[in-house]
Amino acid sequence: MNDPTLLQYFEFEFVQRALISALVVGLCAPAVGVFLVQKRLALIGDGLGHIALTGVAIGFLTGTAPLWTTLAVTVAASIVMELLRSHSKTSGDVALAMMFYGGIAGGVYLTGIASDKGVANLQQYLFGSLLTASWNEVWTIVAGGAVVAALMLVLRPWLTAICADEQYARVSGLPVASLNLLLLITTAVTVSVSMRAVGLLLVSALLVIPVVTVQQFTRSFKATMFSAMGAGFLIAGAGVIASAAKDVPPGSTIVLLGVAAFVATAAVAAVVGRVRRTRRGHLPPEGEPLEVELPASSA
Repeated sequence: MNDPTLLQYFEFEFVQRALISALVVGLCAPAVGVFLVQKRLALIGDGLGHIALTGVAIGFLTGTAPLWTTLAVTVAASIVMELLRSHSKTSGDVALAMMFYGGIAGGVYLTGIASDKGVANLQQYLFGSLLTASWNEVWTIVAGGAVVAALMLVLRPWLTAICADEQYARVSGLPVASLNLLLLITTAVTVSVSMRAVGLLLVSALLVIPVVTVQQFTRSFKATMFSAMGAGFLIAGAGVIASAAKDVPPGSTIVLLGVAAFVATAAVAAVVGRVRRTRRGHLPPEGEPLEVELPASSA
């Protein structure tokens, strides 16, 4: 029997479910990631991914859908992390490290209690298992992704302000503490809905890779955000199709395509930059910040 053509893959229901889920995650994750990258919190998704392991294990142990227990655990962890960072002498990276270690240790411990079946099912959440997702899971991912994307788009001017200059945003009357907390909670929701797409160990990739890829060419915060969402959408979709065609895990395929896209654009950007500098006859300053649009003062 001949292998199915590219269009024939879309006739399979499991491919349809995987593609819808991946496209939603690819669109919403960079919408959050652009703020995390600008605030130098690129690894927060990785930390929450490890904390989410405890949520998955609690789901196995209690017989509850792991998505909901993971959501509860990651949201609670993000709140505790922000409180530690802002109201104690514990720095943000130390707070993240403590929850990172505790989360992964708690997950492994509880999974061991949950029986061998829990250990076997854990693989689906560690590395993603889009091709086995049910329609109920797909619609949950769609709903969560829609909420995340809508929040990021609506709050973009205010979140941009705290990323550009947190002190100025505070003086301007913006609720900086609330916005920081909301950003972390939204990241937790993104991690929870993304774990089926790329897995808890790879979830940070979709938050960061599309953003740093398009950042090679964009010069404004707005352009970076929308370009990253488009790049994540394309990378996730291509990853699912490629994984179905080659019968390989979709999560790792999506991430590898994202890394390849970053390497390619970085090489092109380097060549273009060198050509421009040669034509101008001087070196522009490195590390130019993104142009940002600050919201009007609410004071």
